[in-house]
Amino acid sequence: MKFISAVGFTPEFIRFLIVGGINTLSSYIIYTLFLLFFSYPIAYTLAYIIAIFVSYYLNTIFVFKHKTSLSKALQFPFVYLTQFLVGFVLLFILIDILGFNEFLAPFFVVLITIPVTFVLSRFIIKR
Repeated sequence: MKFISAVGFTPEFIRFLIVGGINTLSSYIIYTLFLLFFSYPIAYTLAYIIAIFVSYYLNTIFVFKHKTSLSKALQFPFVYLTQFLVGFVLLFILIDILGFNEFLAPFFVVLITIPVTFVLSRFIIKR
């Protein structure tokens, strides 16, 4: 419960959710387009890499209201590397073990990884 109360529904977290929604929707569209050409692990990976760049910029400027910097931009992918690894394992479990549809499984992954991503993003951008 400490983790949930640490995140809270502050204006900052609401902005994070908005940016996350925009980023998730665009990532999902890219993922589904890539599925036309690649297997789901490759499609997920490529969409994820693109989303990192969009996320850093939107989170820095809109969510946390800081200036972008090269050092933080270089650190930021580690937030998403963590989220990617957790998400990739969850995606594998959902699709290959539990039999979820590969078009729907990413939605469940995102719901599970949002709070972790917020805390790690805030730590890198605001420190």
